[in-house]
Amino acid sequence: MEEKGSGIPSQDDPVPRRSLGSSSGLHYGALVNSVSSLAPLATDNPAISPRRAYVAIAVLCYVNLLNYMERYTIAGVLADIQKFFKINDSTAGLLQTVFICSFLLLAPLFGYLGDRYNRKYIMLCGLSVWLLTAAGSSFVSESQFWLLVLLRALVGVGEASYSTVAPTIIGDLFSGGQRSVMICIFYVFIPVGSGLGYITGAGSANLTGDWRWALRITPIMGVVGLILMVFLCPNPPRGAAETHGDGVTGHSSYKEDVKYLLKNKSYVWSSLGVTALAFLTGALAFWLPTFLARAHMTKGVERSCTGDTCDSTDSYIFGAVTVATGILGGALGTTLSRHFRDKFSHADPLICAVGMLGSVPCLFITIFVASSSVPAAYVFIFFGELLLSLNWAVLADILLYVVVPTRRATAEALQITFGHLLGDAGSPYLLGISDAIRSSNPKTHDWNFRSLMYSLLVCPFVGILGGVFFLITTMYITEDRKAVQRLVEGKSRLTTPT
Repeated sequence: MEEKGSGIPSQDDPVPRRSLGSSSGLHYGALVNSVSSLAPLATDNPAISPRRAYVAIAVLCYVNLLNYMERYTIAGVLADIQKFFKINDSTAGLLQTVFICSFLLLAPLFGYLGDRYNRKYIMLCGLSVWLLTAAGSSFVSESQFWLLVLLRALVGVGEASYSTVAPTIIGDLFSGGQRSVMICIFYVFIPVGSGLGYITGAGSANLTGDWRWALRITPIMGVVGLILMVFLCPNPPRGAAETHGDGVTGHSSYKEDVKYLLKNKSYVWSSLGVTALAFLTGALAFWLPTFLARAHMTKGVERSCTGDTCDSTDSYIFGAVTVATGILGGALGTTLSRHFRDKFSHADPLICAVGMLGSVPCLFITIFVASSSVPAAYVFIFFGELLLSLNWAVLADILLYVVVPTRRATAEALQITFGHLLGDAGSPYLLGISDAIRSSNPKTHDWNFRSLMYSLLVCPFVGILGGVFFLITTMYITEDRKAVQRLVEGKSRLTTPT
């Protein structure tokens, strides 16, 4: 794929488009239009300047940071919430589960809309709902835990709209190696935002003496992001980066889009890998700070709760580790991808497989060493998270180059839905089975710790499964990528079976 920067028209401007065609016979990898219909025009269209494209990336990254800060703020003050509402582990895990469930159920809707309508307006509407519900959740009273659960579910509306649409805009602003770098920067803010969520959540609670302020920080910052998006974020034509700014259009039904994606083996197997990664990271992000705090208790180091707040030392440390490994892992994954992709066409899924499988021994050691040495556990958490963080930007890039531009939002949405449905929607709640394990001897700190330790043992096995999925993806990635290149660049003409 030719490496180009930005320099594309806004979708709001009238521009000629290359059609990817429409009909029920549009099968995976089929080129419906003639080569001439995909060839670049002799005259260029008025372009979005590189400067404007970079500013748009900065705005999108800022909002992505806030999305993940908000998602994990609750994990940073989980002990405070459990104390305030008097809830056990499984009920506390439900807060994350209902959020993820609404997120995944709404993602297909926003994916459908994102492939057909103005993506900027879709994001603005969703983020407005997110700001209102996230701020409202901080005013729930002690007797209204059900309302907190409901508001957490509604927060998923905003995140579903943004997470499905924003990566496709980046894909239309840049291509080739430059796209890989921009996607890396965007996805680095997943672990960075997650880590800052722990830190800002715990920090706000400690500074104010009230855990509710932890839930008010990101909505306040989100208002700034909403304003910036209104004025600084464009809506480029779909496929503009690959077609010299012209963009491509498609007129297929949602059923045809889904059939296309299901026949795309690289997309299917990499999505299964994403599911395993989501299960793993969701469970660890939600429960590891609590697990480490309980490890301190087994050693006689109390992490006490005074007033309305609890000691948040482990949330601070875990947050800092998550930020550091997110930045290092994302940069390392993208660097390895750019270095090896031209030499080995299947390098990207292989990097993901190495990251997943390499994290497994680190997780096993973390789980079993925590009771004897928490600092040693943090060392292996660092390396485990570093290896997992290799995947995020690489996986996003895989989706963008194995799926045609007019179906990328739908592909993002279905990957999010499936990944969260079988991944982090249930993993925090599933690990709450520690309640059942603990019920046999509920009054000792040691058994509180060990019950959660046994629950966490599910995670390494899921990591192995994810690594296998990525290894299978290596078998199909080369041909699937070439099929999209031929389609978008017009280098060959294929016939469509009827």
